[in-house]
Amino acid sequence: MNLLFQSFLLISLALFHVVGPVPAELGVHNGALAPCPSSAHCARANWAVADPEAALARLVPVVAALPRTELVEQYDGYLHATASSALFGFVDDLELYADSAHGLLQARSVSRVGDSDLEVNGRRLLALEQGLSSQAP
Repeated sequence: MNLLFQSFLLISLALFHVVGPVPAELGVHNGALAPCPSSAHCARANWAVADPEAALARLVPVVAALPRTELVEQYDGYLHATASSALFGFVDDLELYADSAHGLLQARSVSRVGDSDLEVNGRRLLALEQGLSSQAP
């Protein structure tokens, strides 16, 4: 590719944010968040906590404070947020689920488009895990 075309492509992508369709597997199914279809563009974690509902409540302001992140919905121990990348506006879906039956806070972050997230989703979950441990009662 020549430099002019590459520059045009980058500017076009930056102007026309790449959102992608909302994943069909979002939400809680059979008591759990969906598994990751690929570790190249998705991260999943289960954090053992004494009170999953309280842990989720502590993370709501942490999620809301993440850059370019918007809370989409929150109900009955479940939170869904979207986060977009700074340059191209790629959208990732972040889910948290308070699994009280197993003493877990389940977390999942998945990119809507692309074959690789450059480990963004994994770093997002790591930041949330650190936020959770720093706010432990």
